[in-house]
Amino acid sequence: QRFVASSERIFQILDMQPDIVERPDALPLPTGGGAIAFEDVTFGYRADRPVIRDADLAIAPGSTVAIIGRTGSGKTTLTQLVPRFYDVDAGRVLVEGVDVRDLHLDELRGAIGTVAEDTYLFSASIRDNIAFGRPDATDEDVRTAARRAQAAGFIEELPDGYETLVGERGVTLSGGQRQRIAIARAIVLEPRLVVLDEPTSALDVSVQAQIVALLRRLQEERRLAYLFISHDLRVVRAMSHQIGRAH
Repeated sequence: QRFVASSERIFQILDMQPDIVERPDALPLPTGGGAIAFEDVTFGYRADRPVIRDADLAIAPGSTVAIIGRTGSGKTTLTQLVPRFYDVDAGRVLVEGVDVRDLHLDELRGAIGTVAEDTYLFSASIRDNIAFGRPDATDEDVRTAARRAQAAGFIEELPDGYETLVGERGVTLSGGQRQRIAIARAIVLEPRLVVLDEPTSALDVSVQAQIVALLRRLQEERRLAYLFISHDLRVVRAMSHQIGRAH
C-alpha cells in the first residue's frame, strides 16, 4: 500500500506541465558582459497581491548590487525573475537589452550562478556536486573551478580527493567548506551573474571574512556581476567595503 501511494505521487509529478515554457522562436543569449535590467517590474504569486511593484534596477557587468530587506519582503523573489523561475506580471526583465521571455531557457539559466545561505550538497562525490549544474563539465573544468573557489586544497587532502563521497547535505564538511563547494558549483557554469543569497550568514566571523575575500578576488579576475541579498545592513556594509561598490 505504501508503494502504491508513493507511485501515485511520483506519476503526478511526472505528468505535471511547466508553467514557464520557451517560445518556439526563442533567441540565443546575447554576447556581452551580462548587463541585467528590471524595468517597471511588478510581480505577485497571486494577481491581487503583488510582492514587487514598479521595480527599476540596473546591474552592470563587474558591479555589486545589494538588495536589503526584512524576511519575506521579496528579495529572493526578485532574483528568481531573472532566470524565469517566474514571469513578471508587468514590466520587463532584460539581459543585454533582450527580454528574458524571448531567450533560450537553458542558455539563460546557465548564465546565472547562485550561492545561498543553506548550501544543498547531495550524497554523492565532491566532483558530482561541483558539476551538478553542468553535467558535461570535464575533470579539468571541475578542478579549475575548485582552485578558483579555494576549495582544491582541502579536497585534495581528503581520502579520495574529488571522488570523496559527502553525506546528505554535506554533513561531513564544515560550513566554510560547503560554501566553497557552492562557489565552485556556481563558477563552473562560467556565469555572467552570481546571486549571493545570504551566503555568509551561517558562518562565523573568521570564515565569513575568508569567503568575502574570495568573492572579491573572483570578481576582479572575471568581472562578475554580483546581486547580493541580505536582511542585515551591517553585513551589506562589510561586503560592499570589500567587494566592489554596492548600490
